[in-house]
Amino acid sequence: MEPCVADRNQTSDSVAEVLSPRGYRTLAVILGVSSVAGVVLNLLVIVITIRHRQLRQPLSYALVNLAVCDLGCALFGGLPTTVSSAMGHFHLGKVGCTLEGFTVAFFGIASLCTVAVISVERYIVVCNPVGGVQFQTRHAVGGLLLSWLWSFLWNTPPLFGWGSYEMEGVRISCAPKWQSADSGDVSYIIMYFVFCFAVPFSIIMVSYWRLLWTLRQVSRLQVSQARSTYRMEVHVARMVVVMVLAFLLTWLPYAAMALSVVVDSSLHIHPVVATVPVVLAKSSTVYNPIIYIFMNRQFQRLAVQTVCCGWNPWALSELHPSEVESTVASLNKGQRSSPKGSLK
Repeated sequence: MEPCVADRNQTSDSVAEVLSPRGYRTLAVILGVSSVAGVVLNLLVIVITIRHRQLRQPLSYALVNLAVCDLGCALFGGLPTTVSSAMGHFHLGKVGCTLEGFTVAFFGIASLCTVAVISVERYIVVCNPVGGVQFQTRHAVGGLLLSWLWSFLWNTPPLFGWGSYEMEGVRISCAPKWQSADSGDVSYIIMYFVFCFAVPFSIIMVSYWRLLWTLRQVSRLQVSQARSTYRMEVHVARMVVVMVLAFLLTWLPYAAMALSVVVDSSLHIHPVVATVPVVLAKSSTVYNPIIYIFMNRQFQRLAVQTVCCGWNPWALSELHPSEVESTVASLNKGQRSSPKGSLK
């Protein structure tokens, strides 16, 4: 057993020296910027939704839950990894590695399940606008609770011996041990991939395939009644499709890399190469709030008012031309002393 321990320590030391100090600092800057931006933007989404009653809809509950998940990933995953990268090594020890790996995985899987709930909500609202099935508040709350319970169920086994959490990439962050050939770790990773990625991913794909097919059919029809309402629903659906695509583009490379190593135990991925999907996945906390803010005009207006302490610099440009004329007239009314004076 002693030679094995020595070889393992030697491997760990060689991995730790893969990046130069400048490389670790550069990685720390990238992770720091994305983590801080993720914290600020997701907090903004949560605060604005809580403050404004008109945003408290079933879809908003899911979007806020997604912001909470991203906030948790940024706080407990992005920021500690930034500190470790700045120091050039993981600084939290074995217990800290387990806690970080569990927390990030817990929030990450809850986030993916939340995206699945959003996809089902959009499918029901857009594809069955006048049908017997309606997506109500209790359905949204139930789906979100199921997301958290599902994530907790599949992320706790490594805490009790089935699977484990270990450092990955250039040894500055922790995750489920997907690079192990141990039968317990392999069986856990396979089940984890099936139930925590493949199942939510399938729900998302089926829901949005049906959704996009319905939108394509409706676009060919001349809808005269309730067209503005349906157009709004379509816009929200497109926004969520972009969010799903952004989520998959950031997490799919990481999932594919882990599954490839599990399927082919002889496959060796260089630590620097393995770190790229990790960084990409951790940066996903920034994309959802950006997409939500810039593709939702109502939320965008409320966000600007919140940041600007109640003042909206775009308010005048959003008014109808007749409203603009009325507003300008009221502003100039006090300056007009007489009709003659107004002509000067």
